[in-house]
Amino acid sequence: MGSPSHDSVHILLFPFMAQGHMIPVSDMAKVFASHGVKITIVTTPQNAIRFAQTTQSRKHSSGFDIHVKAIKFPSEEAGLPKGFETVDSLPQPELVNKFFIATRLLQAPLEEVLNEFKPTCLVADIFYPWATEAAAKFGIPRLVFHGTGFFSLSAMECVRLYKPYNTVSGETDPFVIPDLPGGIELTRSQLPDFVKDNVLNDLTQLLKEARESELKSYGVVVNSFYELEPVYADYYRNGLGRKAWHIGPVSLCNKETEEKVQRGKGVSIDEHECLKWLDSKKPDSVVYVCFGSVADFNSTQLKEVAVALEAAGQDFIWVVRKGKDEVDQDEWLPEGFEERMESKGLCKYIGLLPFNI
Repeated sequence: MGSPSHDSVHILLFPFMAQGHMIPVSDMAKVFASHGVKITIVTTPQNAIRFAQTTQSRKHSSGFDIHVKAIKFPSEEAGLPKGFETVDSLPQPELVNKFFIATRLLQAPLEEVLNEFKPTCLVADIFYPWATEAAAKFGIPRLVFHGTGFFSLSAMECVRLYKPYNTVSGETDPFVIPDLPGGIELTRSQLPDFVKDNVLNDLTQLLKEARESELKSYGVVVNSFYELEPVYADYYRNGLGRKAWHIGPVSLCNKETEEKVQRGKGVSIDEHECLKWLDSKKPDSVVYVCFGSVADFNSTQLKEVAVALEAAGQDFIWVVRKGKDEVDQDEWLPEGFEERMESKGLCKYIGLLPFNI
């Protein structure tokens, strides 16, 4: 990729439709635009409204050149009910596979946008493995966005390459991840079943295609910074031979409270109430607990998290995925948990609470 002047650079951002992927892309748009480049976020109609809301204040106040381009979400073609354009909004977990089918059907609409705009480059989420091929049709470099840092990217690749879980027999027997700096230990019980059992399904096929697509792409942009994980940033580039650039933490682009609270989805707590509670705590004393908008925990798992938080004795904010508040809390919270934790923690529901408010 050449080095055109900033005022001629046009970057297309194509985020995956889940809160934990869209939030950093909204921030990424502001970071890139702050350097004088034109940004177009390509997404579906409902998500276009959200992106317009999260970028318009900076667009007007700072003159950022940020635009949103909506493309139709193929709900009916994939067998999905209308009106559900993010993974976390799906009414049943069983619809996730159909959602991923719908994302594959976005290739043709994206190619139309690429042909129309002819951007300098495309930054597309890892869950769009076909995006590298789509961009290549028009001679456009594709960069991959994972949403995770260098350590996790390196660890996942080493586990995939060396399969160290096959060297132990018990689920709780530790093994060291080969070649990864730091002597990091894991157990089989800490790995997903589809990894340790070599399962072949739609998810593992998607991950395989994503890896192959990444290797053919121009490189990876990572929401991290070198000083946070220098050993793993170096290893990812030099040890694993990947082209990567750290651009984070992109959330620091948000200066005003209003900007920060707009980033996430609605939650069952007013942002002012949350800030008031945080202000009552000592600096650097609150743990933020959230497993994203896609992870679906059963009641037993949620109860284990609650027990661990109580045992830790640490002030915390715990965000639980939408839908769990519709279930009797007695099923997944230890008896008396909320009363005992009244001064120690906030346990709130629905969506993702913006972590930097």
